[in-house]
Amino acid sequence: MWSRSRWWPATLAGQFLVLQLTVLLAVVALASIVSVQQSDADFRDTRGARMRSAAESMANTAVVRDAFVKDRVESRRGTLTSYTQRKRNDVQASGVYLTDPEGRVLVSSDFGGRGQHIDLGSSTVQQLRTWTGDVDDFGTPSIAAQVPIIDDGGDLVGISMVAEEYPTWRERARSVLPDLLTFAGFALGLGVAGSFLLSRLIRRRTRGLEPAAIAALADQREALLHSIREGVVAVADDGTVTVLSDSARELIGLDGDVEGRRIDDLDLDPAVRDLLSDDAEIRDRVVVLGERVLVVNRNPVVEGGRRVAAVTTLRDRTELLALQSELSARESITNTLRAQTHEFHNQLHTISGLVQLGEYDEVSRLVGTLSRRRREISDAVLAHVDDPAVAALLIAKTSLAVERGVELRIADDSSLPRLDPEASTDVGTVLGNLVDNAVDASVSVGGTSVEVALCLEGDVVRMTVTDTGPGVPPDEVGRIFRRGWSSKAPTVEGRGVGLALVQVVCERRGGAVGVRAGQDGTGAVFEVRLPGAEVG
Repeated sequence: MWSRSRWWPATLAGQFLVLQLTVLLAVVALASIVSVQQSDADFRDTRGARMRSAAESMANTAVVRDAFVKDRVESRRGTLTSYTQRKRNDVQASGVYLTDPEGRVLVSSDFGGRGQHIDLGSSTVQQLRTWTGDVDDFGTPSIAAQVPIIDDGGDLVGISMVAEEYPTWRERARSVLPDLLTFAGFALGLGVAGSFLLSRLIRRRTRGLEPAAIAALADQREALLHSIREGVVAVADDGTVTVLSDSARELIGLDGDVEGRRIDDLDLDPAVRDLLSDDAEIRDRVVVLGERVLVVNRNPVVEGGRRVAAVTTLRDRTELLALQSELSARESITNTLRAQTHEFHNQLHTISGLVQLGEYDEVSRLVGTLSRRRREISDAVLAHVDDPAVAALLIAKTSLAVERGVELRIADDSSLPRLDPEASTDVGTVLGNLVDNAVDASVSVGGTSVEVALCLEGDVVRMTVTDTGPGVPPDEVGRIFRRGWSSKAPTVEGRGVGLALVQVVCERRGGAVGVRAGQDGTGAVFEVRLPGAEVG
């Protein structure tokens, strides 16, 4: 048996041609059957009527009636035989018969069948009614007309039958074959031309790919969608989901048959629904969904200058966020230690010089002054903050700010108790990034102070960081918490992460962060809410 690859063409045009030829052959076969059946019907109608007319004429002929009514068939057999032969020639019948009332042949045109019975299977001739139909003319299928011969008293005295055999299959085919060949040739030409044009059209739409290549691409796409860790969601211009990878299902929490349904009909988080329904291009937007932190990118799909779809990718960065938060804290500590090291170096150099000059009283006063400053910074922080991690952070940030010429103050109404470790870590991450941002902004325009306010209301930590920087332009308020935004030079590596990290931490805890202008219209005030804190 031949395999599919041996007889089935590989090209699209060849496949269409094979399909067209198959359909054409089926149509020709069906047309042949219909034509033969129609030919039989036409033959039965036209020849049946002619056979009936000939049989009626023969039954009503005086010589036939006289022979049967007066029982003179035997004596007039020769005359009747000649008459039936002429009748057969006149109507081009295959057999003409005169029988007794029981159908036994008395006279026939070809001397055959004498003494035998004609086929009276479904005939009504014995009920004195003319009948036309199919009969077995002594082994030959024929169309026949049977007419009763009735005497003057109305009794059946004989039967007149004229029969003509059906044409053979060869004769039938000869009659319909020219038309069928013409039809088949015309249809074949149309089929070949249509297959060629259709294959050209499909090749343009499929960019020249053959069915095997299209199937391979579809298999590869399915394998790719099932294997990649990034979530991929493709949404048509009418809001219908066309592609949804396994990772995307897991990340946005969708089950069941989703492809082919509209975004508005899916059970999605409102933030995700708005994100997928939006038309704008997205670059590295951080979105918090439940306990997950997702980085979202979306690119439009343009065809012929018209937007037809949008492809959104989702990357799970939950673990990366934790590492980034920890790295941010470590970087802050490193910078603080570097600043303190620089400060201590300067102070040690001063002390060393005074010792060499023998100014021991000045050394004592300098050490006392430095110790007092350290103690004042620590006392100022610890008077309002009991949490050791947050207090240590603020003490270090105060020293770092002083070195840069900025005074970091704790608001008088601040009060923060010891927190549980998780809340303390998040408060430190948010506060450290906001203070760094405030100090940088203040230094950039010559500002000299940053104020921090902290308090715990129920289970919500509230923080306010006020700087004396240039403030946030009104048209930038909606963008400052996006990853990559920075008021600093764009060539500086690693900028634009701190505020985005602040927003992610706040949203992950169900809180929020906002910014507004200062009271006198200068500077910026960042306000933070972090729910879920517990006293440690």
